[in-house]
Amino acid sequence: MPSKSIPLRSAPGAETIRSFRQRLLRWFRRNGRDLPWRKTRDPYQVLVSEVMLQQTPVSRVEQYYPGFLARYPTLEHLAAATPAQVRESWDGLGYYRRAANLHRFAVTVVEDMEGKVPRTSEALRRLPGIGRYTAGAVASFAFEQPEPAVDTNVSRVIRRAFFPARGKPRERQVWKLAAMLVPRRGKTAWAFNQAIMELGALVCTARVARCEVCPVSGVCRATRDGKTEGRKDGRTEGRKDGK
Repeated sequence: MPSKSIPLRSAPGAETIRSFRQRLLRWFRRNGRDLPWRKTRDPYQVLVSEVMLQQTPVSRVEQYYPGFLARYPTLEHLAAATPAQVRESWDGLGYYRRAANLHRFAVTVVEDMEGKVPRTSEALRRLPGIGRYTAGAVASFAFEQPEPAVDTNVSRVIRRAFFPARGKPRERQVWKLAAMLVPRRGKTAWAFNQAIMELGALVCTARVARCEVCPVSGVCRATRDGKTEGRKDGRTEGRKDGK
């Protein structure tokens, strides 16, 4: 029997969305981690970090990210390498299909697009190995586009904050609400997407929702209804993508 999905008719109002954004952004300015990929808007460097973060903890990616970029500092350097060389450079991160997809992406962009990474999520999704999440993340984090980027952490935060009562929202409903939450201004959209991922990684985690220190608990339905304690519904760290 298919699971009952929750309609979006109960979507938050404008005031709730505004309060959620403000609380989250204020918290992120004070508590966001100093991660190397947050210091760049280079689309290649952003993409490398996002691919590495798929199913891999942040602490491990921090160890491998600088070395990979030192060996392949640009998209052109990566495209010029052989698949075997890229596979070797990826050794220790696991899930080696990610390295193959990243290499295919680099070759395609260099050979067919003059080395220019597309700015929109729609165009990015046409390229090898780029799913919906990665396309949104690169568009937001490299080009400051007001695009949603729903990874495991973001999905958990949205489900707990806005869909805690019954059943489970469909993926498209979570994405639709994520798009409503993202601010329209580019720099603020960048910060918001980073912040909501950070909240899911550090506070609204898979093992437990730390409501007592959560900056958005005042507008969270799960907190209001007492439906967060003891939930186990995903990884604390790591991206996911649908492709």
